[in-house]
Amino acid sequence: MPTISIFHHDFERLLGRAVSLERMEALLPLVKGELKDHAGTSGEIRIELQDSNRPDLWCVEGITRQIRCALSGNPIAYPFFSSKIKSSRRLRVLPDVEQVRPFVAACVAVGYKVTKEGLDQFIQTQEKLAGLYGRKRQTVSVGLYRLPSITFPVTYGLVNPQEARFVPLGLTEKMTLDEILAVHPKGQEYGSILAGHDRMPLLWDKEGVVLSFPPIINSRGVGEVCVGDKDLLIEVTGTDLSMVILTLNIFAANLADRGASIEPIEVTYPYATQYGKTVRAPVDISQSQRISIQNVERALGVSLGSETIQRALRAYGYQVKTTRQTLSVKIPPYRNDLMHVADVAEDVAISQGYDSFTPVMPSQFTVGALSPKEQTTDHIRDLMVGFGFQEVFSNILASRNELVDRMRLENSEYGLVVEIANPMSQQFACLRPSILPCLLRMEAASIHAFYPHRLFEVGEIALPDLSVDLGSRTLTTLAAIVAHPTANFSEIHAHLDLLMYYLARAYTLEPATHPSFLDGRVGKILCAGRAVGFVGELHPELLDRWQVTMPIGAFELQVED
Repeated sequence: MPTISIFHHDFERLLGRAVSLERMEALLPLVKGELKDHAGTSGEIRIELQDSNRPDLWCVEGITRQIRCALSGNPIAYPFFSSKIKSSRRLRVLPDVEQVRPFVAACVAVGYKVTKEGLDQFIQTQEKLAGLYGRKRQTVSVGLYRLPSITFPVTYGLVNPQEARFVPLGLTEKMTLDEILAVHPKGQEYGSILAGHDRMPLLWDKEGVVLSFPPIINSRGVGEVCVGDKDLLIEVTGTDLSMVILTLNIFAANLADRGASIEPIEVTYPYATQYGKTVRAPVDISQSQRISIQNVERALGVSLGSETIQRALRAYGYQVKTTRQTLSVKIPPYRNDLMHVADVAEDVAISQGYDSFTPVMPSQFTVGALSPKEQTTDHIRDLMVGFGFQEVFSNILASRNELVDRMRLENSEYGLVVEIANPMSQQFACLRPSILPCLLRMEAASIHAFYPHRLFEVGEIALPDLSVDLGSRTLTTLAAIVAHPTANFSEIHAHLDLLMYYLARAYTLEPATHPSFLDGRVGKILCAGRAVGFVGELHPELLDRWQVTMPIGAFELQVED
C-alpha cells in the first residue's frame, strides 16, 4: 500500500486550521490512513494508506481535501471542471503517435508561487501516480513545466530518435533520444516501455522548444520546475485516456487547493477517442449512478434512512439526490473508483465512522478443521521431508519466460497459461500451470550449494479450461526434483514409488513424450486409469536455458486426482 511523507505545518495550512498530532491521527481513518512515523524536529509525518483504488489520496492535498469535506459536511466545488469554460490554448496530436503512446491531456495553473513543500509534494505525487497507478509509467506519466517558457500551440508526435536533440533534466549537454535511452538513468529505467518502436514520442512548442520525451524525461530548460516559479503547465501522457484525464484532474485539484487558478487546454486528435476528437481538460468524466437505498442498508447491516445516507455521502464529497427508495450519486471528478453498490456503502460507513455502528457478536459457534485435501497435502509434506527432500514455497505468479520458454513448451499443448490482463510487472504476469519452473528457479540460484539437491513443493496451479467458470481450473499439485551428477530416471522413480506406497495408492507408468523431459526417459503417471502427472529426466536443453549444470530427475502429480 502507498506510504507518503507530508509536513505537519503544510497539512495544517491546507486544512485551514491547527490540528494536533493526536487529532490528525483520529481523522486519518477518513482516508483509510494510518500514521506510521513522526519526526518531531522537522515535522515530517509518514502516512500509510490502506486503499489502492484512491490515487487522489496519495498526497497531502488529497488527504486534507477529504477531511475538509467531512468537517464541512459538503463536497468541494471546482469550477474549472465545467465543460462551459473556454480554452484559449491548444495542444495538437499528430496521427503517427497513435501506435506508440496515443493519449495526452494538459492544463495550466497560474497564480501559485511554488514553495518547497509544494514542490516536494508535486514530485512525490508525480512519482506515486506514474509508478503505482501508471504501472511504472507504462499507462500514465506526468510532466510539469514552467509556463512562461512555452509558446502555444504545443505539438505531440513521433520523431526520429537519432535526430531529435535536447538537454534532459539532470544533465547539461544536448543528447539524442537514443543517447538518453542508453545513458540517462531514467532512460535505462523506463526505456523498455518504448522498445520495438523506431520512432519516439516528443512534446514541443510552437518555437520548436522541446518540453519532454514522454514517458522518459523532461527537458531541463522548460521542465525543471523550481521553488519560486509561479505559472505551470501540467501534462499527462499514456495509453488509457480515462486514466490520463483522471491523473490530470487530480493534479489540477491539488494545485487549486494550493491557490492556483486552473485554465483548461484543448487537445485535438486526428483520430477518434472515447471522448471525441477534441478533448478539453480538466474535465469531469464521472457519471451519475442510481443506487438502491435498501442495497446500501443491506450491505451495512443497519437501517439508516435516506437522509442519513445522503448526509454521509455529501460529507464524503458526493453529489447526491434522493427519493424514498433510491439514491442518485456522483463521485467527484478526481475519483474514478465507483464500481458497485458496496463502494457506496463503504464510503457511507467511513463517513459515519465505523465506531458509530453497534457491534454484533456471532450467534453461532463452530469448530474449524482441515479439509481432507489439506490433510492429504500435510501427510505428503511429512513423507517428502522424511525422504530427505527440502520444502520450498513459491509465488503462484511468474513470468511467461519461466513458465513456457525456459521449459521448452513453446508451440506445444503444455504452453498455454493463464495471463493477467494488466500486470504490474512482466515478472509476475502469469499464473503457473506447473510447479516445476519454480523449483528450477530455486535450483538455478543454488548451484554453489553442496549436492545432492532434493527439493519439493505442494501448492496450487492454474490450468486454462474454457469449459469452467472464469476459463481456468485451480488444482493442487506436488512437484519434486533431484539434482546431482548421477541423477537419473531410476532414482526419481524410486522416490515416486515410495511416496505412492506410503499413500497406499496404486499407480502405473506408461511411456510418454513431453517437451520438458528427455525422450525415452519420461513416463506418464496413471492412477485408476487417469493421467495425473509425469516423471522423468529433464531435457539437457531445458537445463541449459536455466543455466543448471547438473542432471535433474523430476516428477509432478495432481494431488486431487
